[in-house]
Amino acid sequence: MRQLTIVSGKGGTGKTTITAAFAALAKNHVMADGDVDAADLHLILTPHIKREEEFYGGRAPSLDKDKCNECGICMEVCRFEAIHDFAIDPISCEGCGLCMHACPQEAIKMEEKFSGHWFISDTRFGPMVHARLGIAEENSGKLVTLVRQQARLIAEEENKDLIIIDGPPGIGCPVIASITGVNLVLAVTEPTLSGIHDLERVLGVAHHFNVPAMVCINKCDINPENARKIRDYCQDRNIEVVGEIPYDPVVTRAMVEGQTVVEYGSNVITDIVKRMWERIKAKLQDGLKE
Repeated sequence: MRQLTIVSGKGGTGKTTITAAFAALAKNHVMADGDVDAADLHLILTPHIKREEEFYGGRAPSLDKDKCNECGICMEVCRFEAIHDFAIDPISCEGCGLCMHACPQEAIKMEEKFSGHWFISDTRFGPMVHARLGIAEENSGKLVTLVRQQARLIAEEENKDLIIIDGPPGIGCPVIASITGVNLVLAVTEPTLSGIHDLERVLGVAHHFNVPAMVCINKCDINPENARKIRDYCQDRNIEVVGEIPYDPVVTRAMVEGQTVVEYGSNVITDIVKRMWERIKAKLQDGLKE
């Protein structure tokens, strides 16, 4: 079984668009949307949900009024000022648990906190595991790990030989959870100053975890000089630039129609993405079925 994660150092580079296109081109695979904080792969793949489960991603304090003698110690020790009039404000609370340890009456206990849902679905390209994290909820890295675990279980049960993961942007915990242990990372960037900076950071994360990486430059023609800088940077580090995609409104038109760019029709972008997929598939080839 092989695993490919598509990442980007910043949001808006076209990562999910490319992931959806790969979903249309790949064979015998499972999709996993690891961008649980702002999932959007479902907007293109329109999944039919088969299974829905709750996700508990942390702990929150619960106050037992019967045990509380209103000594005020919990309010004194809470640096987040989350306890007022002997009631806990869930918005201000950071879930550190200090109030529980400080309470002499043992009136506060930490309970599992409901944080969102995860789903197993069918799509026109095969099975997909995805999730929806609640607004302002934490532990998205834990949820990404859960999504990947479920995708792997499906791949094992259905004899799939590839998992394609739509990773989150950035370099934080969710990104680490989406790339550790995979066979290849595709970093999607754009030729802007922020795009270059964030590409360097996400490639650094992949290198730290010893995960091979390839690079795709999206909208490569909006700044040829910056695109050249990205090529030079990758060449100096022996990282293959597997594809360069020019800006084209056809990508937006395909999304509006709820289609991947390769489904939308024959165009320059489709040809580039198909060639890019063939090169990535060759990198992953051992163990893949046609």
